[in-house]
Amino acid sequence: MARYFIIYKPFGVLCQFSGEGQTLASLFDFPKEVYPVGRLDKDSEGLLIITDDKSLNHHLLNPRFGHQRTYYAQVEGIPEPASLKGLMQGVMINVEGRDYKTKPAIAKTLDPLPSLPDRDPPIRYRASIPDTWISLTLIEGKNRQVRKMTAAIGHPTLRLVRWSMEKLTIANFKVGEVQELDEQTIYHKLGLTDFKKTEGNRK
Repeated sequence: MARYFIIYKPFGVLCQFSGEGQTLASLFDFPKEVYPVGRLDKDSEGLLIITDDKSLNHHLLNPRFGHQRTYYAQVEGIPEPASLKGLMQGVMINVEGRDYKTKPAIAKTLDPLPSLPDRDPPIRYRASIPDTWISLTLIEGKNRQVRKMTAAIGHPTLRLVRWSMEKLTIANFKVGEVQELDEQTIYHKLGLTDFKKTEGNRK
């Protein structure tokens, strides 16, 4: 039977179980068969799914099956409405050495500020430069995409947290917290109940 874990990946932790530096193995005694679905950069935080369900992994990572993932980004400066509109319509970023226009997204300023645990270490505070928290919801996941998108509109990302995938969130999680969910719950929160039924009928 497949196992499903969701974690709040801390800043500075690598999305792997071995190697130099702090890894996922330092957070929890995970079963040997599981692996992270997708990746979060070392300097990014937030929701990460760890499982041995190969069908789920394929569905979430295959670009053909777009699913919403929402990021909270603390950016330098105060984006104008036109800049947020640019994020929603798509901006040009570099992907593997080529120009790429991002797919339509949902972008908005977060007010009130998101209720997130403090980052350790905290970002460098600069009194002369304001910052803004924005919510950015994508249906694709290119390498360092959110950081590239905010940089493209002139507002570099200072802190980045993946908050949710569809209805699966890290609300009320502590940094580094790990929760195990059952198959029914994880598929329901990801909006994949029909996909699971289809897979079952094929077996």
